[in-house]
Amino acid sequence: MAESDNGGMSVREAGRKGGKTTRQRYGPEFYQEIGQKGGKTVSERYSHEHFQNIGRKGGRKVAELIDRAKRLDENGQQ
Repeated sequence: MAESDNGGMSVREAGRKGGKTTRQRYGPEFYQEIGQKGGKTVSERYSHEHFQNIGRKGGRKVAELIDRAKRLDENGQQ
């Protein structure tokens, strides 16, 4: 991994080291708990309609990608 200019560890290395230490110290339950807390907070902060809009945007993007792949496949098989 890349080192910083002053010979210490990079930000990426420091983040990985910290993540591994946290995982060893607290275990997977810790991540499950903070994920649930974060999800609950987000759901309280934003309306149901907000999540519907996000879902529609994601669905449209997936549909566009599928359509593009089909067109490429059709053009490649002719």
